[in-house]
Amino acid sequence: MRLETRNIMSIAGPLIAAYLAEYAMTLTTKIIVGRLGYQELASIGLAGDMMIEVVIIIAGLLSVVGVFVAQADGADRKPDAGIATRQGLFMATILGIPGSMLIWNLDYVLSFTGQDPEIISLMGPYLKPVALSLIPLLWFFVLRMFVASLAKTGAVMMISIAAVAVNYVLCLGLTMGRFGLPQLGIAGAGWAKSIVVLFMFSSLLIYTYRTPIFRGYGLFRGRFTIDLSVCKDILILGIPVCGLVILESGLFAGVSIFSGILGPIPLAAYQVIIAWVGMAFMFAHGLAEASMVRIANAMGRADLEAARRSGMITFAMGISFLIVLSVIPINFPEPLVRLFLDESDPGFESVLQLTSRLLILAGFFQVFDGLQVIASMALRGLKDTLVPLWLATVGYWVFGIAGGWILAFPMGLETDGLWWGMTAGLTVTGTLLTIRFYMLTRAKKVIT
Repeated sequence: MRLETRNIMSIAGPLIAAYLAEYAMTLTTKIIVGRLGYQELASIGLAGDMMIEVVIIIAGLLSVVGVFVAQADGADRKPDAGIATRQGLFMATILGIPGSMLIWNLDYVLSFTGQDPEIISLMGPYLKPVALSLIPLLWFFVLRMFVASLAKTGAVMMISIAAVAVNYVLCLGLTMGRFGLPQLGIAGAGWAKSIVVLFMFSSLLIYTYRTPIFRGYGLFRGRFTIDLSVCKDILILGIPVCGLVILESGLFAGVSIFSGILGPIPLAAYQVIIAWVGMAFMFAHGLAEASMVRIANAMGRADLEAARRSGMITFAMGISFLIVLSVIPINFPEPLVRLFLDESDPGFESVLQLTSRLLILAGFFQVFDGLQVIASMALRGLKDTLVPLWLATVGYWVFGIAGGWILAFPMGLETDGLWWGMTAGLTVTGTLLTIRFYMLTRAKKVIT
């Protein structure tokens, strides 16, 4: 168990640092734009949330590339790992085209959801340049899955940390007109993100090309060809994963949209709270991805006991850390709000009061938010994706979306109701997925 814990953390440690660095870029953008006012924060927060949901949905399907790579490596079939990654890059391109078009027009789409017209008008200049970053971002994600599945995550961490500094300079410069750069306002934040994504993808591409250890996998060998059989395998395993991610993303997107319907103050408070919850989620996600790699690698060796051990150790580590982390936001609501809004902002006190009340619930919520991502990716490592989709339907949409809407609007609990519904949805889903992993790995034979 000690050895497996070290193996998990050797993968998860750099990934957690990388995810936190990438999340820091999102927070930096919101903090800089928040200095323009609470309406600007609400606008770019909603636009960014919706774009992230698009990215997460497509990335959910592409994440199974990591399962194929890890299983091929565990079975000592290195060329198969390279083939899976090449086809993943191809599928990222195909899926990224309609995704980019959707992001480009998100302001128009969101105008039909009852949002404040001022919020909608502010997000348009941000969405246009940021839509150009989607395809390079998906390419980066596929390469990151390849590198992480081979337990070589140090470069991902270094690239992500460097990107934080680049993003800060570009976002502050292009938004506020600092460092001799043109002052573009909210549009500057969009251009900064696109440039940073190109920097990250190019850096990881150069790293994988120049590092000798990756040459045995044939990632850059010969001309690029499309292997329809591999693409079909990725789709068969990935579509249920994509469906599960759509359900999860729909939960957060729904709460974000419903918050906007309730007004700019609830939407701004949602952005503040989700910033902290997202930070805890990044830890859980890095741990979950490492667990998926270790489980898939064990399944490639036909070692179900090792797969079970990897999963159970990850559950224990993740839950323990998230419980400890949950006590922090409850005691420090004001510093958290000050990160995003000046005290002189007319909406500061209202956002602070709402945030202080909801952070108590968020402390409980973030534990099960982490549990569900660890459990879902552990099952992904077992190539179990269809049943989790149905379990998530019950948790995310029956308890989360429907329950939250009923509490918020018909029952009149408004923002509190939305968060109670979201908490219930994640608690039910995380519990069901964890039980599913426990039951599957009780078997004495390899799952097929």
